[in-house]
Amino acid sequence: MSFPRYEQYKQSGVEWLGEVPAHWTVERLKFLTSRIGSGKTPLGGNETYQDSGVLFLRSQNVHDDGLRLEDVVCIAQVVDDSMSSSRVQAGDILLNITGASIGRTCIVPQGFPPANVNQHVCVVRVSIPEQATFLAWLLKSAQIKAQIDYVQDGAAREGLNFQQIGSFNVPLPPVSERADICRVLSAETAKIDTLVEEQKRLIELLKEKRQAVISRAVTKGLNPAVPMKDSEVHWLGRIPAHWDAVALKRISPIQTVGIVVNPSIYVAREGLPFLYGGDIREGRIDLVECRRISAEDSERNVKTRLQAGDLVTVRVGAPGVTAVVPHEAEGGNCASVMLIRRGDFDSRWLCYTMNDRVVRFQVEVVQYGAAQEQFNISHAVEFILPRPGRGEQKLIADHLDKATAKLDELVAEALAAMTLLSERRSALIAAAVTGKIGVRGAVALQEMPA
Repeated sequence: MSFPRYEQYKQSGVEWLGEVPAHWTVERLKFLTSRIGSGKTPLGGNETYQDSGVLFLRSQNVHDDGLRLEDVVCIAQVVDDSMSSSRVQAGDILLNITGASIGRTCIVPQGFPPANVNQHVCVVRVSIPEQATFLAWLLKSAQIKAQIDYVQDGAAREGLNFQQIGSFNVPLPPVSERADICRVLSAETAKIDTLVEEQKRLIELLKEKRQAVISRAVTKGLNPAVPMKDSEVHWLGRIPAHWDAVALKRISPIQTVGIVVNPSIYVAREGLPFLYGGDIREGRIDLVECRRISAEDSERNVKTRLQAGDLVTVRVGAPGVTAVVPHEAEGGNCASVMLIRRGDFDSRWLCYTMNDRVVRFQVEVVQYGAAQEQFNISHAVEFILPRPGRGEQKLIADHLDKATAKLDELVAEALAAMTLLSERRSALIAAAVTGKIGVRGAVALQEMPA
């Protein structure tokens, strides 16, 4: 839907705001509020958090699309009583004021249960409740985000103080017009959000299909009519009759662990790629942001020196994730990860198989560690993989390269569509709450009977 501009504009006197409709005013946020403040961490810190009681909202719960309570914590009633000044109520606007989430904001909906907040969440309580919804939309706008970026301080951690928040310049239309703007934004952003959710679901389906295509190829082959046999491995089931099921140690000539003793002493400002687990994704390696090691130090650690066609597998954090070492990383080195030396097999095929459920299942059986999941290489070398002949490995890898490339392209298109929709949403909010577009006609049109 396209929206017209207002007939007359005037200078707002605020550089970032520019012109506003002639009949609008511009006020400081503090003159429209009865409270701007935040909570605090309860005495006793995280130890006071519990599974039931009074909701205790933190910055991770505050998002531009509303409150998210998946990881919300609670505090006891007696703790809430000691922090009564920071209780929130329906119609309050919550604004994150520190850290990476600074500027995220939402309104507390009607019927929300009793809650309190910590010191990273600012509570903006509007003097006239009917203004709250409009101001909540305004605080989501790119113009307010720009003010936040301009005034935030804190050398070690970005932050906003209450005086800065109260000094925000707020464009104000007449009361009836605010209601029109809120109705249009609610309706139009809901449409956009629905489209975004459809794209998210599409991406999930594409990823599921991608995994299914890979799993079918690496466990059953490409010929659906091929004779099958029992693999004699209960969780693997039937495999092509001419395949075998063997341990990883029988596929690769060497499996070892990257540098584990003080690998940080080898990190250099320049040099060859020095791979850690965090650099490895399924089927690819981040060679731009990875650490570096000098050629001399890599040569000294020849046991783990990388060769193109080797495979590297994450051991800690995201155990099992595997990628093939590309030519660009030849001569580099690795730390902590499992290094699978190239051998008489197609490295791409083994990479697809290592990333498939057939290996992930085995990783989950042997992994340990509550804080960071990991596995021992002594277990990994015993992982059982279904193995076709070398020629068929190449055929499978070629097929999967093409099939996954198509699916990945569709995922990229869906992600691009989500980005455009998000930009459209932000632009619509910014234009409506600052008067760059008029919505009165649109509201009247929406309310006309069919």
